[in-house]
Amino acid sequence: MILYALRRLAATATILLVICAATFAIFYLMPADPAQGACGKACSPERIAQIRTTLGLNHSLLVQFRDYLFGIFAGRTYGTGAQAVQCPFPCMGFSFQTHQPVWQLLTDRLPISVSIAAGAAVLWLAVGVAAGVVSALRRGSVWDRTAMAAALGGVSLPIYFTALVLQYLLVVRLGVLPYPHFVPVGADPVGWAQSLLMPWITLAMLYAGVYARITRGEMLDSLGQNYVRTARAKGLPEAVVLRRHALRPALMPIVTIFGMDIGALLGGALITESVFGLPGVGKLAADSINSADQPVILGVTLFAAGFVVLANVLVDLVYAVLDPRVRAVG
Repeated sequence: MILYALRRLAATATILLVICAATFAIFYLMPADPAQGACGKACSPERIAQIRTTLGLNHSLLVQFRDYLFGIFAGRTYGTGAQAVQCPFPCMGFSFQTHQPVWQLLTDRLPISVSIAAGAAVLWLAVGVAAGVVSALRRGSVWDRTAMAAALGGVSLPIYFTALVLQYLLVVRLGVLPYPHFVPVGADPVGWAQSLLMPWITLAMLYAGVYARITRGEMLDSLGQNYVRTARAKGLPEAVVLRRHALRPALMPIVTIFGMDIGALLGGALITESVFGLPGVGKLAADSINSADQPVILGVTLFAAGFVVLANVLVDLVYAVLDPRVRAVG
């Protein structure tokens, strides 16, 4: 198991390096000039040249990429003399529009994105998996048809539409929830849950439908397998048969898509955060795109990619626990 985990971590480091190089090259080849964006429209050519020197944009692509990688692991200094700007470890760039290191901007917003992703994940897993299991056990019943119709409706509705409808019903009309804002969980756990309940429901309505349909299909497939019939023939309790022999293999694809979904959400739920005005990583990405703040856009891209890749590593490790055969072929 340890060797399997080490192999996966080595592969992850390689993938992250390739993603970093590709993303850095894309932003380097973009027509927008980071120096011009940092200086503004009313900026002299001399000032733009000075900023380009400070940012290291006058060097080749390979030298810039080398400096960027070294900055992630050891920090770096932009410029020289009295104009020097220190970017401490881990330096994922420096925003000369906000005059802050990109890493600080990301970590300041991360608790909000983590809170949104964690709460929504609990809701959509509990509702989606439970609905899928019950639908599989009551195939063809009124519950089955109703649950699958509701799942299809939840998947079909855009996030911004669901968010606005919930906001109107729960805040404006009924007044049962406050308008979404972020309250640190340590300061007020109840207020934290109340302030984020609408974003959780909005995301859960979208993802729960997908999980319900996949769980139902996998459970129906598992219930038709020979090993399930054998377990029942041995006289095992139905609860044991369902939990150990039917549900466990049905969870494999659920684990896969959950790793992808939670990794993407930790990288920032852009639409949800923008609709509700929550200053998470996704909102940071949207604001940086609007202001053409390229160092922040690059940092958010790598940050989100890192979460997705690491989530897939955790999925591989969970696979190895659920099915030991994975370790043998991995």
